[in-house]
Amino acid sequence: MSDKTFQMLRTLLAVLIALALALIITFIVSDKPLESFSLFLFGPFRNLRYMGNVIEAAIPLAFAGLATSILFSANLFNLGSEGIYYVSGLVAAAIVINVNITGVGLPILAIIIAGIVGMILSLLPGFLKAKWDVNVLVTSLMFNTIYFGFGLYFLNYYLRDPNISQIASFSFPDNARLKRIIEGTRVHSGLIILLVVAFVVYIFLYKTKWGYSIRMYGINKNFSEYVGASSFGIIMLTHISAGLVAGIGGSVEVLGMYTRFRWASLPGLGFDGALVAMLAKNRPLASLGAALFLAYIRTGADLMSRLSDVPAEIVAFIQAAIILLISAERFLFYWRHKMLLKEADK
Repeated sequence: MSDKTFQMLRTLLAVLIALALALIITFIVSDKPLESFSLFLFGPFRNLRYMGNVIEAAIPLAFAGLATSILFSANLFNLGSEGIYYVSGLVAAAIVINVNITGVGLPILAIIIAGIVGMILSLLPGFLKAKWDVNVLVTSLMFNTIYFGFGLYFLNYYLRDPNISQIASFSFPDNARLKRIIEGTRVHSGLIILLVVAFVVYIFLYKTKWGYSIRMYGINKNFSEYVGASSFGIIMLTHISAGLVAGIGGSVEVLGMYTRFRWASLPGLGFDGALVAMLAKNRPLASLGAALFLAYIRTGADLMSRLSDVPAEIVAFIQAAIILLISAERFLFYWRHKMLLKEADK
């Protein structure tokens, strides 16, 4: 059995164990456990609107997962996607509010500039890591808070609509919003952008020398340096690429799902991106399926909480169980070891 097949089976088993534990909890807390769990597993298939909710939720998760997959491929545990999401979304909002361009040129301009801003923001923790080997997990979390503080200040003092009570920007012009592509849902053309970005990231990581350098650096940093690769250059390239994807993701989410910028807190996509990347084993195209799965169980949990007596927080337990099992190095280690010994004896 190849290592790739083993990792796929390991991930699948982790998901099945987490779902089995969720079923046990449902039996404990619910008066109608089978009916409640059925809502959780099959509720999103009830109508087109529910399935649309799944796809809508999967789009930002997939962008965060793609950005994090690039970072994790280089063994850089950076969780800065949500800070970049917030600022890039705010930048996109500022552009569409203040720039007068007709047609589809306005959202395209906003998404491009937001992606560039994402690259710049990602460079800061990347430079600290590359230059002084500062712990990138600490700096990325720190910069999330800093970016949010600056962003909220800019929103409150420069973009806030004084005619509404909540903290939100002026409304977007109609031509700035991404078009709906599935009637009866809120699924927007950002889905097409996501598919294109996912394919480009796949080509970048697996079909170019730069992507190969990133992956080899993640596998063995010392060997990568020994054969002449520049650690500084690889770390910076990794952060630039991830920041670009996260910046595009933040702008797509804001222009696709909202009529005005109204994030009064961080979107919480840093840890979500890490979960998607872990489920996908850092593979770009697999990140689409991982994001869809995560969005599906969250939609199912929401339906279960609204239509039964089981709280939606059960999905947090499922996510925690999946993370623990996938990140546990010894999970199925003994079985894998026996399989390797059998193959060696042949």
